[in-house]
Amino acid sequence: AGCEKEPSSYMWIYIFLGNLLRGIGETPIAPLGISYLDDFAKEEDVPVYVACLHTIAMMGPMFGFLLGSLCAKLYVDIGFVDLGSITITPQDSRWVGAWWLGFLIGGVTSFLAAIPFCFLPKSLKKLEEANNDKSSHGLLENMGATRKKLTPAKPKPRNQLIYPFLSDFYTSLKKVLSNRMYFTFLCCSLLQFNSFIGFLTYKPKYMEQQYGQSTSKSNFLIGLTSLPPVGVGIFLGGLIMKKYKMGIIGATKFAFTMSFLAYIFSLLQFFVGCENHVVAGITVSYE
Repeated sequence: AGCEKEPSSYMWIYIFLGNLLRGIGETPIAPLGISYLDDFAKEEDVPVYVACLHTIAMMGPMFGFLLGSLCAKLYVDIGFVDLGSITITPQDSRWVGAWWLGFLIGGVTSFLAAIPFCFLPKSLKKLEEANNDKSSHGLLENMGATRKKLTPAKPKPRNQLIYPFLSDFYTSLKKVLSNRMYFTFLCCSLLQFNSFIGFLTYKPKYMEQQYGQSTSKSNFLIGLTSLPPVGVGIFLGGLIMKKYKMGIIGATKFAFTMSFLAYIFSLLQFFVGCENHVVAGITVSYE
């Protein structure tokens, strides 16, 4: 009983707040970035640009796993203790890597990558032959111009600014979710990301337990073998869509075919595996 301790550290609060701020900063990239490309790029080039955007987004986790592999080889208290006095190695189950170092490196890199966005112009001029009415950018401009003509510019009370916003948000959300095609795509994406996140979460631990690999090497192998094929697949999908000029129906059929083939290959994993380790009291009896 004297060896048991209650957790008294509140460092998880800082990690929680850091991930919260990171999520707030990362979220606009996907919807606003894709909308930006859709508004200011040629229609036939949009699939390739979007594929490049997602491919680069997949390269980030790959480098993250490689960075995590490097940090896991360093002792958790690096810089605070004499490394020569440490008698255990990364192969020891008691080893704790410098998990916090990746947050610092990632934070500094994200800050440096955000600096060029400050120099982007407030708005860009579209090509003369482009049809502004079909783009979300032109639609918002037309709506703004119409409101300026119909309503005089008078300061409104704060409560009158909040309530219309909530009402418009509810109306827009209802219209989006009532779109059967979009709602089906949303459910499909939810299921796919659920399986993918589970794979990334438990595959390194499975490699550690089943094959006796260290945490560092498991992260290295996952980042090097699992994520690059996904990025290549996204990029090739964008090229195929551009080459055959697929519309919404053609893209849906293409996505269904590729997803079905991926499902068939996933079923093959049930026939590939390793035997369980011999653990007394769990897989075999004590006798």
